[in-house]
Amino acid sequence: MKTLKGKNILLRALEPTDLDFLYKLENDESVWEVSNTITPYSRFILKKYLENSHKDIFEVKQLRLVICTQTNKKAIGCIDLYDFDPKNLRVGLGIIIFSKKEKRKGFAYEATKILCDYAFESLDVHQVYAAITEGNVASIKLFEKVGFINTGIKKDWIKSQGRFKDELHYQLIQHVH
Repeated sequence: MKTLKGKNILLRALEPTDLDFLYKLENDESVWEVSNTITPYSRFILKKYLENSHKDIFEVKQLRLVICTQTNKKAIGCIDLYDFDPKNLRVGLGIIIFSKKEKRKGFAYEATKILCDYAFESLDVHQVYAAITEGNVASIKLFEKVGFINTGIKKDWIKSQGRFKDELHYQLIQHVH
């Protein structure tokens, strides 16, 4: 995989040293709604996941990368390509900036642009899509800024805190002329 870096951030593969970071991220209940998580992850399970994270996206249909700042190489979030479908040339994209002090600095925008470019150029997909829960204004603004278009709503799709929420479907389609 080519180096995925921008002006302020770089995207890198998961490393065994990311166990503590991943443990904090995956066990933070405030992000479970967007990750469809309902139970905590043990260090053992996450260690096994890290041991297999080197597998190819064509094999596991997912690619998870750590978002790091260029200045100090500190991990501030994760970005994923998921449900990779090489037949229909599409892939989902999810992102989280976990460090609260690193939010609203353009890092998510830069990471999303870099990974979309990678998906179009290296994976040769026709489209990248994202599923965003209603009310997640920051994600809606991010994906719209990158160029994604809201193409649909899944009504009452996500059950969260005892009520159902709609999920918005966003797509970025590469039009080749």
